[in-house]
Amino acid sequence: MKINVHAGHNPDGKVACGAVGIIQESTEARKVKNEVISQLKQLGHTVYDCTCDNGTSQSNVLTKIVNACIAHTVDLDVSIHFNAGAGDKSGNGKTTGAEVYVYSNTSKAKPYAEKVCSAIAALGFANRGVKISTNLYYLRKTNAPAMLIECCFVDDKDDVQLYDYQSMAAAIVYGITGKKVAQPADTESDDEASESGAETTTGDAKQIYRVQVGAYSVKSNAESMQTKLKKAGFDAVVVKA
Repeated sequence: MKINVHAGHNPDGKVACGAVGIIQESTEARKVKNEVISQLKQLGHTVYDCTCDNGTSQSNVLTKIVNACIAHTVDLDVSIHFNAGAGDKSGNGKTTGAEVYVYSNTSKAKPYAEKVCSAIAALGFANRGVKISTNLYYLRKTNAPAMLIECCFVDDKDDVQLYDYQSMAAAIVYGITGKKVAQPADTESDDEASESGAETTTGDAKQIYRVQVGAYSVKSNAESMQTKLKKAGFDAVVVKA
C-alpha cells in the first residue's frame, strides 16, 4: 500500500498545538506517528510523512497538511490525534477510549477505521467506535480515503496509564494491514545478552536466541509490560533473574 500518515497540530509550545492534559497531544501524536511509519515501512509499505511542524495558525496547519497529502497518490490517509474532554485526572477505573472519524458511511476508509478501533480496544481501551464527520477540514479536502484517529484521552488518568506509543502504533498498523511487527522497548548488546543468559552456538548445534524487552526491579512493572505486550498480540513471559 501507499499511505500518507501525519500527526495533527503544530508541535507543543507553538501556535495551534494540540490538547494538553496529563500528557500532551502534539508530543504523543508525533511519537505514535513515527512508530506507525517505521512499522509500516518494515512491512514493505510506502509511507509519506505529511506532518506540519511550522504552521502559522490552525487553518495554516490544516492547509499545509492537506497540501502535503494531496501531493501523493495513495491508498489511504491517516491522521493521528489524541482526544480531550474526559476531565478524569484522578482516574475512575475506566478508560474513556478511542474513536476514529471518517467522512461518510461509504468511505473506503471506514473498514480500516473499524479495524483500528477494534485493535486499540484490544489493548484495553474503551471502543468509542467509528464516527462520521463532514465538517473536519482534513476529511473534506483530502483526495484519498481518509481517517482521523483519536488514540485516547490526554486528560483521563486511566487512559494515560494504559497508553504507550509503541503498542498504540502497533494496534494502528495491525488495524490497517492485519499484520504485526515486534518492537522491543529496549535492546541489548551482544555482551549484555550473554550476561543475561542469551545462548548462541555455532556449527551443527542448536541455536537459541532470546529477546529481552526490559529488566525491572519492581515485579509489578514487569507484569504491567507483560500485559501490554500480550494485549498488543505478542507472547511475553516474566522470568526472575
